[in-house]
Amino acid sequence: MARKYDVVIVGARAAGASTALLLARAGARVLVVDKGVYGTDTLSTHALMRGAVLQLARWGLLPAIVSAGTPPVRSTTFSYIEQDVTVAIEPRFGVSALYAPRRALLDRVLVDAAVESGAQFEYGVRVDDLRIDHQGSVRGLLAGRLGEIETDFIVGADGLYSSVARLVGAAPLLEGRHAGGVLYSYWQHFPIDEFYWRFRPGIGMGMIPTNDDASCIFVAVPADRFGREIGGDVEAAYTRFLREVAPDFEARFAEARRVERIRGFGGHPGFIRTSSGPGWALVGDASYFKDPITAHGITDALRDAELLARAIIHDVATVPTSYESTRLELSRTLFHLTDEIASFARPDAELQTLHRAFSTEMSREVRALAALTTLPEATA
Repeated sequence: MARKYDVVIVGARAAGASTALLLARAGARVLVVDKGVYGTDTLSTHALMRGAVLQLARWGLLPAIVSAGTPPVRSTTFSYIEQDVTVAIEPRFGVSALYAPRRALLDRVLVDAAVESGAQFEYGVRVDDLRIDHQGSVRGLLAGRLGEIETDFIVGADGLYSSVARLVGAAPLLEGRHAGGVLYSYWQHFPIDEFYWRFRPGIGMGMIPTNDDASCIFVAVPADRFGREIGGDVEAAYTRFLREVAPDFEARFAEARRVERIRGFGGHPGFIRTSSGPGWALVGDASYFKDPITAHGITDALRDAELLARAIIHDVATVPTSYESTRLELSRTLFHLTDEIASFARPDAELQTLHRAFSTEMSREVRALAALTTLPEATA
């Protein structure tokens, strides 16, 4: 006989684990399946913007991130051709600093909290198919070694190439025109205490202080250039790109020590997909992906996880209207601005205008999150 859950979530990363946490705290019987393993590292921009920090604090999880040695970030510098602009992180909505935890840390904190709240996690499990009733509503799934599972609702939190999105036929609502390829690694003895973004014609870089006294340093170029120039020598390409975008940092790199291998992402145009239907919803990169150049992906994931959990808790039948409309209203402008920044072709004045507009949209997003009422929690 098939096992039955209130909600089955496919994907145990930031979006899936956050959704599971909030639903389990509200008393739902939740199963999370993931094809990977618990708490491994993954491709990430690391940076948590104010909205994400606000949510982690509200969920009671920020102390675990801080106590693990994640350094506070109290300013962001935007380095343009003509000038550097530094913006202080002013205390607002109870947030006085930003953070950039390694994903192995962040995802484990979220999963552990979800498990403590009663959610069940199963790793090494792939989704083979969905069970859809004669009215077109998802009612279950076939999940590898777990076999058939019945559920009232399924959530696809399984990333950019989501199996759930493919199986339900989630159509794109918006599609980006630009994409950037990224190479990054981790450096020690390269002290930095802020988010630092540098923009030059056709290339950009970022420096992000994270755990283990290390800084994540990335370089980004248009995806077509990335494909042409990487070849088989990733180390040479990373060094060449760093020298091109930041020749004034060469002495600092010589004194620093790279402590991990170089990782890369060849780029993918952004999209916003239809994110819900009868018996199903998508969250995280499965529903909404934009170029990593604005470092907003984790913040998107946590925001939409809470919006979706709230919609399911309120009335699962209204998810296609309540969740869909809210996350679209908060996402459209951020999506379009990111796509323009990811062209790597805007002159300084236009780029600064785009960044100011992006900041304005993030402030609107934070106000929306701060206005949310306290989620209900199940009584013992």
